[in-house]
Amino acid sequence: MADALDSIFKAYDVRGLYPDEIDESVARRVGNAFVRFTEASTVVVGRDMRPSSIPLSQAFVEGATLAGADVVDVGLASTDLVYFASGLLDAPAAMFTASHNPARYNGIKMCRASAAPIGEATGLLQIKGAVAAGLVERAEEAGRVETRDLLVEFAAHVRSCVDVSALAALRVVADTANGMGGLVVPAVFEGTPFELSVLFGELDGTFPNHPADPIQPENLVALQKAVLDAGADVGLAFDGDADRVFLVDDRGQPVSGSITTAIVARGILERTGPGETVVHNLICSKAVPEVIREMGGTPVRARVGHSFIKQVMAETGAVFGGEHSAHYYFRDNWRADSGSIAAMVVLEQLSLAGVPLSELRGPFERYAQSGEINTEVADPAGVIDRIAAEFAGADQDHLDGLTVDFGDWWFNLRPSNTEPLLRLNLEASDRAACDAHTDAVLALIRDS
Repeated sequence: MADALDSIFKAYDVRGLYPDEIDESVARRVGNAFVRFTEASTVVVGRDMRPSSIPLSQAFVEGATLAGADVVDVGLASTDLVYFASGLLDAPAAMFTASHNPARYNGIKMCRASAAPIGEATGLLQIKGAVAAGLVERAEEAGRVETRDLLVEFAAHVRSCVDVSALAALRVVADTANGMGGLVVPAVFEGTPFELSVLFGELDGTFPNHPADPIQPENLVALQKAVLDAGADVGLAFDGDADRVFLVDDRGQPVSGSITTAIVARGILERTGPGETVVHNLICSKAVPEVIREMGGTPVRARVGHSFIKQVMAETGAVFGGEHSAHYYFRDNWRADSGSIAAMVVLEQLSLAGVPLSELRGPFERYAQSGEINTEVADPAGVIDRIAAEFAGADQDHLDGLTVDFGDWWFNLRPSNTEPLLRLNLEASDRAACDAHTDAVLALIRDS
């Protein structure tokens, strides 16, 4: 049992192949353990469009109600809608989704009341231990199940994060990849002047058109073509559970998560005024902290991952947090991430600027980046130690893996949580320097 659970309990969630690794029995025990861990009288449960999300979420509800908790079942939902429900109802929540993973996968993202994260260091290990013990608690009185549709309220909440009266009649194409964006994005756009076209909006957990993983360039091809064909102002690419969004500009060119973080940070700091803190993960472009300072904000660097970002936001009172991976977190959203809110803030910035996204992005693109490059190695920790010794004369820190900074170029090398991989991200002043330094660091990694 322990070995089987080791494969599905990840750093931030539960995820695995259905039914080989995660099935109804596991989901029922997780639901029961979740209630015992949170000591909640009410929990929220939502699910994505994967066929297996129905039986898995039903089993989780059985386990939760056996433990005595009432369940608010919000049904089909994006992950950010479930976070909204957790905040609105001040209740712990569970979302059944495998996000961008292929159709055979499923999983559970969990949070405490008001969308506070549950990860390895914040309860996931305790839940795993309870599941491994096999104990299913039966309360004297089982909980009840209430079905509640919060889509309209969620959409209104997203729109409240921008000045709707300032929005222009932009033409927008959204590729929802047959994921939950097909449900939530049209609702969010209701009452705005935007002309919205949706690609692959049908909810279909078999992903018949392309994988719901917009960080991969090949999954943006249909959106890029649609933007150019329609003469659209912007393209939005959502992942399977619609908590992340990537941008494509009016010329069909992708916009990195770092640049989007900078654009959103500027928009939020324009609204709040100077003096606010903004969190960014340590592999975002240096342009991000530069823009934050230019707007009178205080940048704070954090480890990669939503649990760490949310924790630092809570500690600092940050108004916004952004990651290169297109997770964007908002204080006014219980510090939870939301693809829809990020999209609205970008569209507000476009409306106010009155220039195309291809022009708006220019001042933020100050450096050249390698993108994330994965290398399989036998001893990730040993390789990191050897690379650190190789660059002993440079500024270094170990906040998350190894970061080495020479001023005009820097890199971060960090291990995967689940595989024998090292992830390299490098940035330099121009493309030629970035490519040369990337080749040099990769050669060191592969020779170690």
